[in-house]
Amino acid sequence: MSPVTGSSSSPAAEGTPRTYGLGPRTAAALVFGSSAAVLVVEIVALRLLAPYLGLTLETSTMVIGIALTAIAVGSWLGGRVADRVDPRRLIGPSLGVSGAVVALTPAVLRTTAEWAPAMLLLIASLTILLPGALLSAVTPIVTKLRLTSLAETGTVVGRLSGVGTVGAIVGTVLTGFVLVSRLPVSGILIGLGALLVIGSALVEWRTRGWSSTPALALVVVAGGLGITVAPGGCDTETRYHCARVVPDPDRGSGRTLVLDGLRHSYVDVDDPTVLEFTYVRAIASVVDAAFPRSKPLAAHHLGGGGLTFPRYLAATRPGTHSLVSEIDSGVVRINRDRLGLGSQAGIDVRAEDGRLGLRRLDAGSRDLVVGDAFGGVSVPWHLTTVEAMADVRRVLGENGLYVVNLIDHGALAFARAEVATLGETFAHVALVGEPADIGLEQASTHAGGNLVALASDRPIDVRAIQQALDARQTGWKIATGGALTSWIGDARLLTDDHAPVDQLLQPYSTRNRPSPR
Repeated sequence: MSPVTGSSSSPAAEGTPRTYGLGPRTAAALVFGSSAAVLVVEIVALRLLAPYLGLTLETSTMVIGIALTAIAVGSWLGGRVADRVDPRRLIGPSLGVSGAVVALTPAVLRTTAEWAPAMLLLIASLTILLPGALLSAVTPIVTKLRLTSLAETGTVVGRLSGVGTVGAIVGTVLTGFVLVSRLPVSGILIGLGALLVIGSALVEWRTRGWSSTPALALVVVAGGLGITVAPGGCDTETRYHCARVVPDPDRGSGRTLVLDGLRHSYVDVDDPTVLEFTYVRAIASVVDAAFPRSKPLAAHHLGGGGLTFPRYLAATRPGTHSLVSEIDSGVVRINRDRLGLGSQAGIDVRAEDGRLGLRRLDAGSRDLVVGDAFGGVSVPWHLTTVEAMADVRRVLGENGLYVVNLIDHGALAFARAEVATLGETFAHVALVGEPADIGLEQASTHAGGNLVALASDRPIDVRAIQQALDARQTGWKIATGGALTSWIGDARLLTDDHAPVDQLLQPYSTRNRPSPR
């Protein structure tokens, strides 16, 4: 008795492939497309969740873990079901239902994040898990349809596995290098959902006629319409942020740059000396106290945002040259198109990573380095380490100054570690902030928020800085010496080899987002 290949009484004669109308090219296209779609969903889900959970190691790990779980569950269940049900009946629904869920994801996630944040992780998991599992089930289903005998099992499984891997690679590269830079994430998901429903319709048509395609198409349309009314909308979706520019109702020339729901920068397009946020006034106080008034400076800025401080330096210290490393080219465009950044003398903005920008600078070429590449729920850890500070020190002149905006809440574990790291690199370090936050007043809890640290190899004029802080009515104090050492405590240094910034930093509650102080 022939064990597998069948006999003349079987649906296909021995040696004739039993493909159920599914040719090798169609099979490859289905596996390639479904595998690519899984990776598109995974990467774009990270972008959707970043405004609410932060683009942190935990967020990335969670999304990757859910996607891998979806692939494992889908592959396992897809194979089991394909052994018990006619596989031809499974491909169309897998593509169509996953397409409908993908198209609804942007509206559902943003609505949940704003109206029911406690449910965000659950809903996010489902919007990744369900389409990921359904799409991953396509490969074992198609493999079942293409298998003809044990003699060719290795060839079929190996070929389709390779095609699926190539599809995943293409989906990853296409999303990361092309789609996200050119399309809003909501548009990517709605477009992908539409393509999956169209693919479902084509499969249904070839196998057993039209079925639920019209209903699924209506769901895709609903997803597109839903995103127009869902909360958390953007003026612009950049590579890294959901960005809006909000006019100040009390000041006609005032503009607030909102990134991922947080008031990031305030700019007065007519008067760059207007500094709305307390921490920016603190930075200005430190710099004005450290350098003679009106002296032009050679400055480098790690992070640009609305370029509030480079504009201030250009206005108050004519001849100053500010080189800005801003990783998000979309934010740079917003500055030019919406925030009045013309060809102001002395401000040169480069769309680049701040660490790489530092490495391109000559030793001793800067009087001032300003670090402000920090958000409310995430911090670029590679700008916080001993090695990064060594680069900062390298580019500073003999009397140079590093001033950095830190943000932390609760126990302030990240801020303490970062100040300790500064002390490892520079001879003199100080910290300014609310008295209770920097250990100068007793407090039962730490509210946290913005702190400003300064570091230099020259002595810091504490009295002059405190007078400047008082003159600007910040309410902040400066801590140095033993008081600062006590505040740092046993905080560990941050290094390129070990910088658990995402674990140390305690972000604000995503339900109640405070503005920068």
